Order: sequence, then structure tokens, then C-alpha cells
Amino acid sequence: MGQRRTLSGWLTNRYLLIIRNEENFAEKRTIRFNYARIILILTIFFLAVLSLSIYLVSSALEKWLDPRHTQMVANRQVIELSMKIDSLEDETTAQLRYINNIKDILDGKPVGFDSVYDDRLSDRQFAGEVLLPQRMDPTDSQFRADFEKTDLGLSSILINEGDDLRDIFLFPPVEGIVSGGFEPKSDHYGLDIVSNENEPIKAVADGVVIFSGWTLDGGYVIAIQHRGDLISVYKHNSELLKNVGNFVLSGGIIAIIGNTGELTSGPHLHVELWHKGNPLNPEDFISF
Repeated sequence: MGQRRTLSGWLTNRYLLIIRNEENFAEKRTIRFNYARIILILTIFFLAVLSLSIYLVSSALEKWLDPRHTQMVANRQVIELSMKIDSLEDETTAQLRYINNIKDILDGKPVGFDSVYDDRLSDRQFAGEVLLPQRMDPTDSQFRADFEKTDLGLSSILINEGDDLRDIFLFPPVEGIVSGGFEPKSDHYGLDIVSNENEPIKAVADGVVIFSGWTLDGGYVIAIQHRGDLISVYKHNSELLKNVGNFVLSGGIIAIIGNTGELTSGPHLHVELWHKGNPLNPEDFISF
């Protein structure tokens, strides 16, 4: 107990350090302290110096002290570059597939199962497999021919695809007379609407322009991506007023009616609606 009291007293006893002028002994500064405070200050200073040293050794001085630092940095950069290249390849593949689907839509080709099937074929060909044409059983051929003669096949698919879009209001793209109806069996996947010369074409709903350019069959074509995996396509325009990436509002002017492209016989608008790669009859969703 005595030692503890002596040590405690030694640490807590207060001392006074007086600094005087050597010539006239004038008092210049007075410092009050005890050993406990000095030990605390020295401990804090030591920890600060130790932390700074560890930081410098592990970061700033690592390239001088660790001979493996250069190799480790190079390996880390190679791994990061490899990950970036892999992600860029995936994004590029997805964008190319998306662009091919848009081209198929603009060319009037249905996409969806066919596109997936083509991708699988290309993967198998790349793997070196030999693909031979498969012959359909005569019974299956007859059944398929009878089924295609009825209106149940394509119409039922289109109705099911458009069920979740029934509640979406679509703005009429132009005022005019419908001169050509929706006939998928004849590869006519939209409506032909005859209107006045220089009549503005309007977006059927809010969306983003995903294509704005020239095609051989459709002339000046513009396509808009809407919510719900819905795409609207406008063909044979004389002028396009929006570029790819532009956001358009429902009823906003996007083009001017025209007579461009090979598959046209006069000034009119050819409008198409595509949902998840399948064509829809615009008259089921738009009041012309």
C-alpha cells in the first residue's frame, strides 16, 4: 500500500518550472506540470509517430522497401483490366444483339424466339458442331399446314402479348385515313395511314429514340422505346426531327410525313407496334 501511495503521489505531485533570464534573473515563463501529464503526452506522441511510420511503410515507402511491390501492382492492374475487358465484351454482345433485333423489326421481321434460336445455332457452329438440316415428319408438316390455315395461331399469340398493354393510352401518331391494315401473314406488321402533305408525325407515348436514320425499304425511319417493352416504329418519313438518345413526350412531334423508301406508293405513314419482339395491331390500342 505504501508503494502505491508513493507512486501515485509521484505521478500526481505538481511541479513548477520557472525560466529566468541569465543576466538579471527576470522571470520569463512559468510551466506547471506533473509526471502523469508528461507520460500521457509522451505516450500520445509515441503512438502518433508509430502510426505515421506504419502508414509510410505500407503506402508511400512500400515501393522502396518491398521488392515485390512492382510485381504486385502490375498483377493488380492486369486483373482490373481483364475484368473491364470481360464486362465490355458482355456489353458489346448485348448491344449488338439489341441492334440486330431493332434491324429485324425495321425490316419487318418478327424477333423473339427466332433470335434466340439463331444465337444458339451460331454458338453451336462456333463450337465446331456440324449442323445438318432436319427433316420434318410428314404428319407434323400436315398438322402445321392445317394450323397455319386457321387464324388461331398468330392471333392468339398477339392477343396474349398485348394483354398487359391494354391499360396504356397511346396517342394517335397522325390524323388521316387507314389505307392498309395489319396483315402479319402478308408481312405487313403495321398500319398505313394517308394524311395531308407535310403533316407532323407524333410519338404515341413517352419514350427514348433508339433508331433514327435511313433504310432501303422504309426510307427515313424513327423507332422509340417505351415502357413495358413496347417499341413504336414510324416509316416513310420525309424528315426526322429527333436523334438517337432523345427523350420524347407523348404527342411530341418526331418527324414529317413523306414518301421515302422502296416499299411505298405515295405519301403516308407506316406505323408499327412491337411488344417483346412480337408485332401488335396498332388499331387495338390507338383510335385513328
